[in-house]
Amino acid sequence: MAGNPIDGFEVDPATVGFVGEGLQRPECILAELDGSLWSADARGGVVHIRPDGSQHLVTQQLDERFSANADEAERFTTGTLPNGLAFDRDGSFLVSNFGTDRLERMTRDGQTAVLADTLDGKPIGKVNFVLRDSKGRVWLTISTRIVNWMQAISPNLADGYVAVFDEQGLRVVADGFRFTNEIRFDAAEEWLYVVETTGRRVTRLRIDDRCEVTARETFGPDDTGGFIDGIAFDSHGNLWGTHVMSDRIFAITPEGDFRVILDDDNPAPSKVLYDAFARDAVTPDLMLACGGKLAPWFASVTFGGPDLRTVYIGSLRGTRIPFFRSPVAGLPMSHW
Repeated sequence: MAGNPIDGFEVDPATVGFVGEGLQRPECILAELDGSLWSADARGGVVHIRPDGSQHLVTQQLDERFSANADEAERFTTGTLPNGLAFDRDGSFLVSNFGTDRLERMTRDGQTAVLADTLDGKPIGKVNFVLRDSKGRVWLTISTRIVNWMQAISPNLADGYVAVFDEQGLRVVADGFRFTNEIRFDAAEEWLYVVETTGRRVTRLRIDDRCEVTARETFGPDDTGGFIDGIAFDSHGNLWGTHVMSDRIFAITPEGDFRVILDDDNPAPSKVLYDAFARDAVTPDLMLACGGKLAPWFASVTFGGPDLRTVYIGSLRGTRIPFFRSPVAGLPMSHW
């Protein structure tokens, strides 16, 4: 049996390249076959980074509150904060807005509509990520029902959930997650992999044709040693991910083994943060003290380039997008 392409693979931070400039909170990145990148941006939309390196901001209405706010903790919890992105069937953007707490749809010229902001007559909660599958169904994660998400960084809170939005409307698929974050389907779309950020683990759900859960289990370590944010599969079946604040790229093999691929952690403040988390005493200042040098607060990992072997890192506090080459191609997304 052939070995895993990532066996022995590690990235030296000194070899990482960058694309884009002046970005604001480039949390999620979408890649297209022509080499285009689309990055979520806190000015209220997305930035299109063209293959020649030029870039263009697309918003319905420009919002300068993120860059103008001197209070960094408030900057990350208020205003319009486009977070997770997915392409709709026609190439428009599905946007999970972490600031307005709603699922939005934005065309490539900036026209925006609200698709969902309530569920069963109540506010939907802190909408984190959106994913469209090959059948056109739209999957959402809600991290918490607490408005200020920084107050939800606790080992004792599990109010996150996964929902699906289809022809029947919006409904909960599974709940009880510890700060639900990114989700991905495997190649066969049999299992949905769910990040639990404050659970520091990945849970997977077996999904049937009716979008109902028939099995639920932990994938990989019970505790990966850090707050997981984004995930993405490669074509071998490795699940790549990010540790936010402690800024690592890791992978979990199909067998469940954990591998660190890129480490840009600043270990001293990270230790203080995780020690405080164990005591349920995390503060915004402790979180903001953390972060590496490449693009502080790694948030997502995206495979792109014509061969899907260029790995792009989204972040919450960076202004550029780091990238490096992978020994294995990513699993193509539904829009590829």
